[in-house]
Amino acid sequence: MLSVERTDPRERKARVAMDHARVAKDVIGYVGGADNITAAAHCATRLRLVLADLDKVDQKALDKDPDLKGTFVAGGMFQIIVGPGDVDIVFDEMVKTGGVKEVSKDEAKQEAAKSGNLFSRFIKMIADIFVPILPALIAGGLMMALHNVLSAQGLFGSQSLVQRWSWLADYDELINMVSAAAFAFLPILVGFSATKRFGGNVYLGGAMGAAMVSTSLLSAYNMADNAAASNFWLYQGIGTKCSLTDGACIAGLLADGSIPAADSWTLFGLHVDKIGYQAMVIPVICMAFMLATIEKWLHKRLSGTADFLLTPLITILLTGFLTFVVVGPITRVLSVWITDGLNWTYNTLGAVGGLLFGLFYSPIVVTGLHQSFPAVEIPLLPANGGAGDFIFPIASMANVAQGAVALAVFFNTRDAKMKGLAGAGGASAVFGITEPAIFGVNLRLRWPFFIGMGAAAISAAGVALLNVRGQALGAAGFVGFVSIRPDDIVKYLLLEALSFIIAFGAAFAYARTPKGRASLAGDEDEAALEAAITAERAAAAQNPTLVAAPIKGRAVPLSEVEDKIFSSGMLGPGLAIAPDSGPVVSPVDGEVLVAFETGHAYGIRAASGVELLIHVGMDTVNLKGEHFTPRVKQHDKVRRGQTLVEVDWKAIEAAGYKTVTPVVVSNAPAFGPLTDEHTGEVERGDDLFTVEPAPAKEEAAKEEAAATS
Repeated sequence: MLSVERTDPRERKARVAMDHARVAKDVIGYVGGADNITAAAHCATRLRLVLADLDKVDQKALDKDPDLKGTFVAGGMFQIIVGPGDVDIVFDEMVKTGGVKEVSKDEAKQEAAKSGNLFSRFIKMIADIFVPILPALIAGGLMMALHNVLSAQGLFGSQSLVQRWSWLADYDELINMVSAAAFAFLPILVGFSATKRFGGNVYLGGAMGAAMVSTSLLSAYNMADNAAASNFWLYQGIGTKCSLTDGACIAGLLADGSIPAADSWTLFGLHVDKIGYQAMVIPVICMAFMLATIEKWLHKRLSGTADFLLTPLITILLTGFLTFVVVGPITRVLSVWITDGLNWTYNTLGAVGGLLFGLFYSPIVVTGLHQSFPAVEIPLLPANGGAGDFIFPIASMANVAQGAVALAVFFNTRDAKMKGLAGAGGASAVFGITEPAIFGVNLRLRWPFFIGMGAAAISAAGVALLNVRGQALGAAGFVGFVSIRPDDIVKYLLLEALSFIIAFGAAFAYARTPKGRASLAGDEDEAALEAAITAERAAAAQNPTLVAAPIKGRAVPLSEVEDKIFSSGMLGPGLAIAPDSGPVVSPVDGEVLVAFETGHAYGIRAASGVELLIHVGMDTVNLKGEHFTPRVKQHDKVRRGQTLVEVDWKAIEAAGYKTVTPVVVSNAPAFGPLTDEHTGEVERGDDLFTVEPAPAKEEAAKEEAAATS
């Protein structure tokens, strides 16, 4: 059974001063102990805790504590609203008696960035690297969309705008060149930003990024272009001797040495292909990490002129060899595995293959390994004798889905910086360029990214089921319909719309949940979030709680109950009901805190925080569940009038037990007195009594003064 200390009503009203030592001790326990708090700070109203493991938090206990106004997670910190004038005292107690590590608010933010599991830290690192370069990617993406509008055939008739008005050609060419720069030379931007993130010389990072897209290397990025791809195959000596779709012929030519393989170096006994890293991410980040690590190690061991001359030389030399000999080959192998695996999956599993491909396309984009796909796509194009490209429409589904979830964030966040990134990134993504949306918004928040993956999977399954195929490469977004086989355009557009609707709708709905709102709160929005949570708690706690009769019968005062524990009010104030017939139902909307397997007693907490104990009969625990048929269990959410347990009242009486059922407020000291108590005959659902909210501090202080005068 639930039990609380019974106090006089005047004492309850006077109990308004916070026991700061108690709150400090309990908070430490609620969040998993001092060992789970890696850093702690506070602002004017909130405790800001960096926790090692959020799963250790007892959220129910935090919500139940009358001295705590609410909780939320923002900026990687678990924040507990205590209130002005109290939070600093509680914090001091946590530090003095609880062994909590005190840091400044800025230090707490830095510590929060280091917390979390390996995946969370990786995502945070990616976001930190990409946020500074997002303006360049967004501008490039939108300019690419403009280029597609100008050059796309079938968008405004049989001719493109450039073909219709030839004077636009030079403008379009310039737009295309400038728009592609950020992506063609992405390793330079990432090398600069990532090296800064890892604490190295940003100019060394930029120089190595430039080396990875050197003109001395075959451009992996430009293979997405038909003409460039044809030149590549011709360079290989294949185009004149084999059909590009004849894999056996190509393999035979390579095997007998009739044609050369791709140009390569021989380094440390290994053959390293001279292929660039255009638009790739993971190899460049690995490079930057190696560079920063080597440079910092050398700085510690060299000084003066030696440090100035030798550190950059050795750093670049070692990083260059490690990048092209180790990182490069591994990335190439991964690319081949991914492309071959996806091709087999799609062709073998049908709609399931399409679903899996759509599900994992966006994570592949994060790695940059999607740049290997053109090598598979080009032979599939009808112009090369293929049946049509299945990769392009699936990529379009994924891009639109990631853009849609970013736009959902745009409409829900109040953080100005996040809104700007989400709006621009979302617009860029639906036109085919997802990096700004993925790296700037979706991965930072995580849940939009996963929702986008799910929506893409559903629509990609439709692509496979309806056999939607591309006839050319282009921008993988809404405007991509110009690259789709004519007979498939309508199906393509419907699937794009489906992907957008599912992704946007699911993300928009999640953003309105408490967890969603908390994740969208930036530093600028924490005060607004705190105010909203506090208002919600206050509204529930400041309104009277109406308790309905859970049983049909005759309501009587507790003093008439033959059990002294109840009749004395030891377990709290309330009423009892001598039952007539029927089940026992919930007297409030709330959550089941206690549900005995025997079915004889239930503890329920209302939204206001009022906790009720319903004890079905006297000493009925001895029946060991006989004559009781429980319909709910612990932690179930229940509505007023929902059946808790069905009872055979006559059988219980025949067994010699009293059936009178007390309904008491087990946490009465946290609230005001009971009012509107109704005795006599009641039906299930009739008003039984009302629990008044706790009096305001000012009123309670006046009452206390009057009582002691």
